Amino acid sequence: MDDLADPRRARLRVRVGAVVVLVLVGLGCAVLVATLGQHGSVAEVAPPDQTSTPGAVVSGAEIFVHILGAVEHPGLYTLGEGDRGIDAVAAAGGFLDTADQRQLNLARFVVDGEQIVVPTIGEIPEGAAGTSGSVVDGKVNINTADEAALDTLPRVGPAMAARIIAWREANGRFTAIEDLMSVTGIGDKTFEGLRDLVTV
Repeated sequence: MDDLADPRRARLRVRVGAVVVLVLVGLGCAVLVATLGQHGSVAEVAPPDQTSTPGAVVSGAEIFVHILGAVEHPGLYTLGEGDRGIDAVAAAGGFLDTADQRQLNLARFVVDGEQIVVPTIGEIPEGAAGTSGSVVDGKVNINTADEAALDTLPRVGPAMAARIIAWREANGRFTAIEDLMSVTGIGDKTFEGLRDLVTV
């Protein structure tokens, strides 16, 4: 009998051992799943920031632009650094039907403190030749003079006058008369001939 009992006991021990191993493996898997679940909740990825969407234009520092004339809502508007003339017009509600859009460069960058006047069709803009805005104390104001007024200066023909206006529209107001030397075609010699005849 003892001989028969020993194999039975041995098989019983093996079965009990297998059950214990299976229970331990099951517990280990449960602990592992619980641990991964906790880490997964901690490591959740936040939704992308809508302000950093690829291709979105991020405005720079705030600037103030005063827009008047033939727009829907003239007034003072806050724009972003890097905004253009078209953005200023849009902020003011767009052009009136009577606006002369040809007199504005809508693609140029606007600058802080700038005043934009949208003329009506047929209106002579401030700063045209013969008005007080283009000549100050006998000097031509290079910030307000039109092509005809600039053409009265020595060594400044229609082509040079057009380049001066184009530079002004692209870069904003001249801050000093020396800025004229940044215009293509105006070197030291030409500038010396203009120094006493222009102002900003």
